[in-house]
Amino acid sequence: MLKKKTVATFVSAILVGLLALAGCSSSSSTKESDADGKKVIKFMHLWPEGSSKAQFSIVKDVIDEYEKEHKDIDIQTEILNPDQYREKLKVLASSNELPDIGMTWSDGFIKPYVEGNMLAPLDDIVEKDPDLKDSFIPGVKESYAVDGKTYGLPLELNISYVFYNKEIFEKYNLEVPKTFKEYKNVVKILTDNGVIPATVGAKDGWPASFWFMYLADRIGGSTILTDVIKGKAKFDDPTILKAAEEVQNLVDMGGFVKGASALSNDEAKGYFMNEQAAMFLTATWELPNYTTSPDVPQEFKDKIGYFKFPIYEGGKGTDINSYVGGPGVGLFVAKDSKVQKEAKDFVGYLIKRWGEKSVIDAGVIPATKVDTSSMDLSPMYIEILKDLSEASNVTTYFDTQASPAVAELHHDLVTALFGKQVNPKEFVKQHVDELAKEQK
Repeated sequence: MLKKKTVATFVSAILVGLLALAGCSSSSSTKESDADGKKVIKFMHLWPEGSSKAQFSIVKDVIDEYEKEHKDIDIQTEILNPDQYREKLKVLASSNELPDIGMTWSDGFIKPYVEGNMLAPLDDIVEKDPDLKDSFIPGVKESYAVDGKTYGLPLELNISYVFYNKEIFEKYNLEVPKTFKEYKNVVKILTDNGVIPATVGAKDGWPASFWFMYLADRIGGSTILTDVIKGKAKFDDPTILKAAEEVQNLVDMGGFVKGASALSNDEAKGYFMNEQAAMFLTATWELPNYTTSPDVPQEFKDKIGYFKFPIYEGGKGTDINSYVGGPGVGLFVAKDSKVQKEAKDFVGYLIKRWGEKSVIDAGVIPATKVDTSSMDLSPMYIEILKDLSEASNVTTYFDTQASPAVAELHHDLVTALFGKQVNPKEFVKQHVDELAKEQK
């Protein structure tokens, strides 16, 4: 049995109940105004300058613009990395001290916060602004809706690829693999030559889950994990077990950086950025590092290519244009915010400014429609936009679709799978048991 992180598990276990109770109270540590008499908006986000400089800079610039146009507003930020952010959000929710504005994921992640009466509906922001009303890519905003009301407005749309170092591939005469068998041959050649095939940060589970999710897609078909969430399939489906087995086969082959289960995503990313690992399976939020970031040498950017996750021979997922991805983070406004009107106004402002700036300044995929015809964009960015237009399916990340309790267990179990603390059958069984609790 896997030993979970005590504090995180405790918080997750009581989250839904505390959210419901917190909805009955109205405590908040947010001050309505500061010493200068300005209204204070507390904004917590997950793009630190060190690891997400492009996104950090856009948010900072938009805040500066807004404050210049609204002299009576002071927007104060708290910035954490994604894993720290998830944990702090749960703790703040349990004491009904959410920031005025925060970031949320869609689907199963946002649902308990809504059911706990913690978030304000945001449909009014969209309905009153003609520039926002028809601006979202179809289907993305709907992922933040519960019972017909929208509680988060999306900033990003992400799909996942295997990014690779073309120079390393050329050195060992490697071709981009189109099948999983070909991929394993690439892994063998790289390990035989003392090169780390792929880097992954399995410590927090979610980065390593990309490997499991793609293998589940390719072996079990593009809807298998969504079907599990919807109760149309079971997690102990043989194809899901096979996906877990193939993950450990790659571990046994030396397919990942040594000690992956003890590495965070940022630590693992360093192996790819420093050209110590040939590949990195991640999402398009990393595009700035390969296209636009002024902090990354052009020499490195020129070495980076990408490929779609290979097809699994004999699997049900035969379309290489089926992706793991979905909506990225969106913005919420706390229901009990003392500056809710002002917070909603800034959210609408940020969403509009984010669209164009995220393309030009960051090179990430926004959740809103942007006319790129007159923009000077990198070839990689243009290719990925083309991929999106041709995508046959985008399966939202399993941990985003799942409830917080299932998502946390999934993260812990993926870490254990990579660290060989559980075998594939145990991995499957613990998921089945946790999902069964929610279906009673």
